[in-house]
Amino acid sequence: MRRPNALPWLALSLLVVVLDQLSKAWVLATLPEFQPVPVIHGFWNWFRTYNTGAAFSFLSDAGGWQKYVFVVLAIVITAVLVRMLANTPRREWKTAGPFALVIGGAIGNLIDRLMHGQVVDFIQWYWNGHYWPAFNLADSAIVGGAIGIAVFGLIKGTPAADAG
Repeated sequence: MRRPNALPWLALSLLVVVLDQLSKAWVLATLPEFQPVPVIHGFWNWFRTYNTGAAFSFLSDAGGWQKYVFVVLAIVITAVLVRMLANTPRREWKTAGPFALVIGGAIGNLIDRLMHGQVVDFIQWYWNGHYWPAFNLADSAIVGGAIGIAVFGLIKGTPAADAG
């Protein structure tokens, strides 16, 4: 008898996508472009900007072809992680949760690339004139999921090996 798999964790992915897209709709409707709106003075702004590249604007000035690479990459990563969820026991939250976060973040940014040709970013942290690149909720989910995969993988062995 096969044990229940972790596919119900895709509900977390869906939650990430919904929150990400709602936050970006709010940003597009209310925030001015490229103008900081202080949230916590000296540390945090809302700052509507766009990224045609990946993390830290990697390949953002590549001329447009990178959009298609990132679309394909998001689809492939999502498909691989969904398959891994299907092979993960449902109770393995240390594997399933991080996978679900990465899936949700990848889909959130994929929607942006398909709808706008770029990703909408709006969270800007800074300290003493040093600015972290602007990001969004999808980016946060991807980073949180990746950290979870790394940390829990180091603690107990690689999640992919335990998933089978």
